[in-house]
Amino acid sequence: MTNHYTTDEPDREALRATPGPVVVEFGAPWCPWCQAARPRIDEAFAGHEGLTHFKIEDGKGRPLGRAFRVKLWPTLIFLRDGEEVARCVRPESAESVKQALARIVT
Repeated sequence: MTNHYTTDEPDREALRATPGPVVVEFGAPWCPWCQAARPRIDEAFAGHEGLTHFKIEDGKGRPLGRAFRVKLWPTLIFLRDGEEVARCVRPESAESVKQALARIVT
């Protein structure tokens, strides 16, 4: 994976209507916290390449980040059938991300 974030964010209602597991990751390419967490996140996602994973560039005035009450980067929101099941904020280990993934991937 790369540290590429997109500003093309999905609609909150579309995420609610998405069946199955989805991860929405909020951050910014210039963010040192995001850069430091990238290897841990990538390690945790190894073997889950088919998982729907949105990497959204967040910032002031970005509606999706505000809808999820994102305050710190990176923040990973783990959804199952449109509902938030888990959240990792500034993950300090791959294990914490793996544990959240295990809650949405069966």
